[in-house]
Amino acid sequence: MRLTSLRFLVQHLGFIVLMYGGRFGVNLGPALPCFACPYVVGCGGHCYLMGLQGYIGFGLSWTALSGFDGWRVLIWFLIFAGSVVLLGKAWCGWLCPFGLVHDWLSALRRRLGWREALIAASTMVRLGWIKYGLLAYLILVPPLVTVGWLHPDFKLPFCNICPAKPLLPLLAGQPQYLSLDCTNAVTLGFTALSLLIAGGMLVGMFLKDRFFCLFCPLLALIRLLKPLTALRLVKTPQLCHGCGTCRRVCPMDIEEVYQEQEQTDVQAGTCLNCGRCLESCPVDGALHFNWFGRRLFSSSRRLALRLVGKKL
Repeated sequence: MRLTSLRFLVQHLGFIVLMYGGRFGVNLGPALPCFACPYVVGCGGHCYLMGLQGYIGFGLSWTALSGFDGWRVLIWFLIFAGSVVLLGKAWCGWLCPFGLVHDWLSALRRRLGWREALIAASTMVRLGWIKYGLLAYLILVPPLVTVGWLHPDFKLPFCNICPAKPLLPLLAGQPQYLSLDCTNAVTLGFTALSLLIAGGMLVGMFLKDRFFCLFCPLLALIRLLKPLTALRLVKTPQLCHGCGTCRRVCPMDIEEVYQEQEQTDVQAGTCLNCGRCLESCPVDGALHFNWFGRRLFSSSRRLALRLVGKKL
C-alpha cells in the first residue's frame, strides 16, 4: 500500500473516532496533540489547548496544585507529552481532524484546476512566528483572569478565536457557533472575531496547503518537545541527487530536506511527517522514517516512478 493511501485511510478513521467517537462510548481524553475540538458534542477526545488554558488560569493556587487537581494537571500533561514523544508530528499529518479538512479543501482546489497560492519562503518564516505569539497569548492571558485583571470571558482566550470552534461542529450538525453571542461586549467581540478568522482561514486553506498549520499554537507546543520525539525524518545525504522533488511536494514548503547535505536528521520544526517527500523521492534509501531508531519506511525509485506514471 502506498504511504499516501495509508495516511488517507488513517486520517479518515481518526476523523470518525475523534469527531463522533463519544457517541459510541469512546473517550480519549482532553490531552491530544491534534486539533480535535471540544466544542463538538459527542467528540471522542480533544486537543490539549483547552485544558492547558484552564489549568493555567484556574489551577494556579497552591491548594489546587497540591491536591487532586494538581495530580490531574500533571497526569494530562504527561499523557500529552508521551503522545508527542511516541508519534511526534504524525499527530498533525495523520490524525488531526482539522488537518483533514485542510486536505479536503486542497483536493477540491486541485479538482477545480486552481493552482496553489505561492508564498515566498521568507514570508513563510515570518508567518510561522505567529503560532508562538498565539501560544504565549493563551498561556499569559488566563492568569490575568484569575487575579481579576480581565473579564471572566477571557478564561479560554485561544478557544474564543480558534477557527476550528465554528467550523468543526458544523461537520457534526452543530451550527450554533456561527452566531454572534450578544451577552456582553466581550463575548460579542470574541464571536465576531472568531467568525472573521474562520472565514479568512477557509479562504487560506483553500488556496494554500495546510495554511492554518503556519499559525497553529499546538504545533508550536509540539515543536518544543521535538528533541524527544521518536518519529524522525532521516536523510542519507550522499545518496541525494539534488532533484528538488521533496521541496516541490511538501505542503509546508520546507527547504531543509532538500538543502541539507551533511546532517542525517532533517526533521524540520514545521514538518508534519505526512511522508509526501519520502514517497516522491526517486532515490532508493535517500529518505527514511525512523521510529526509535528503527527504519519504518524508505524512499523507493520504483514507487516514485509509479506515482509519476499515475499523474501522467
